[in-house]
Amino acid sequence: GDDLLLYFIEKGDTCAMTLSCCVKQGRSNIRAVAESDVELLMIPVSKMEDWMGKYRSWRAFILDSYHNRMQELLETVDTLAFMNMDERLLKYLRDKAMVNHDDVIHATHQEIAADLHTSRVVVSRLLKKMEREGKIDLQRSQIKVNSL
Repeated sequence: GDDLLLYFIEKGDTCAMTLSCCVKQGRSNIRAVAESDVELLMIPVSKMEDWMGKYRSWRAFILDSYHNRMQELLETVDTLAFMNMDERLLKYLRDKAMVNHDDVIHATHQEIAADLHTSRVVVSRLLKKMEREGKIDLQRSQIKVNSL
């Protein structure tokens, strides 16, 4: 039912949950959503295990990936626990702009609300406030982030 945005994955990154599921040969409880066109590389689990022992660079990549995702998960928990919704929304917009390398975000208020686990009305109200403060410019289904 309910979804919560955990983190963004950029070019060259991997998802720690995916790696964990591969090692356990289990099914994932998360879903990934592509923000743009994606080229995906899939590696057989048997190769992953073999490469961990054979290649230092592969092992470092996997361990760095776990570390980076854990840091992002801790940041997400911190954001949920200690930031007001307006701060969470601005952080979300900045993160999304950074990941997409574009200060214009193409999303509806409802899509943003779903990612932040709040209502569309709250998002719309806060976006209008941010526009008045000069932090963003609003247009239909797009938001330009002014303060990167």
